[in-house]
Amino acid sequence: MADSNWLIEFPAMDRSDLLAIRKALDGAYKEFSRSYGDIIEGLFDPLLYFLVWFEKLLVNSPWWLIIAIICAIVYFATRSWKLSVGVLAAFVLIGYFGMWENTMRTMSIIFVCTLLSIAIGIPIGILMSRSDRVQSTITPMLDIMQTMPAFVYLIPVVMLLGIGKVPGVIAVVIYAIPPVIRLTNLGIRLVDEEVLEAARAYGANSTQRLFGVQLPLALPTIMAGINQTIMMALAMVVIASMIGVKGLGQPVLKSITNQYFTLGLFNGLAIVALAIVFDRVSQAYGKRTQKHLESRQS
Repeated sequence: MADSNWLIEFPAMDRSDLLAIRKALDGAYKEFSRSYGDIIEGLFDPLLYFLVWFEKLLVNSPWWLIIAIICAIVYFATRSWKLSVGVLAAFVLIGYFGMWENTMRTMSIIFVCTLLSIAIGIPIGILMSRSDRVQSTITPMLDIMQTMPAFVYLIPVVMLLGIGKVPGVIAVVIYAIPPVIRLTNLGIRLVDEEVLEAARAYGANSTQRLFGVQLPLALPTIMAGINQTIMMALAMVVIASMIGVKGLGQPVLKSITNQYFTLGLFNGLAIVALAIVFDRVSQAYGKRTQKHLESRQS
């Protein structure tokens, strides 16, 4: 009967061998972090300085000036008075309920993470669109990044860089960057081949076709990717607060550990308000861009 256990229980590796492998991998990563952690951390000092400066700028500026600038950006991006008034009401309520500083800290993190995601993701998406081999190599990595539990990103980043703003930004970018890469690749690949043939007929080289034809036509799809990246970055804010990222995530985490229902509810609603604002603005801007391109083509 004992010999038939292999039919029921999966034959796993011996525990001592598994423990040895784990110790070897953990030891190697710890040794790497001790040897190169300070050097790698120094590379991110400019990012940290910019993030601290931008956060202080938002927190210390007059609230009415920040709201006026945000509403002006919303209006010029969407040409919608209704959306601008909605954004005004949302930020006034956020300030009225005492969440202004945390909201500004969260906005600074989201702004920096979105810029990094765009700066890194769009070039990678362009490379994927121009080479099937690159696409087949990067796609599995994106699959892993999108399916890996968000908490797992914190482990190697914290072991390497410790606790603070930069590790939080890196974790957020890793979690949020896949949509902008995927949709940049998709948008460029969906450009009509007849349009590209016409550009070739006019003597445009590959670079001119990319920047003059493919990227402008793919812009609505790329904007959809940026929209999803912002949404995923906001979703990561609460988790990133576990490693010292200040903002709306920390009160939510505090409310979970101390069972403060109202505190968690209000700060959660503030995150939702930010998500809705970013979502509506980016969608409206993408639609306006698409209509403008269609009018130019016609």
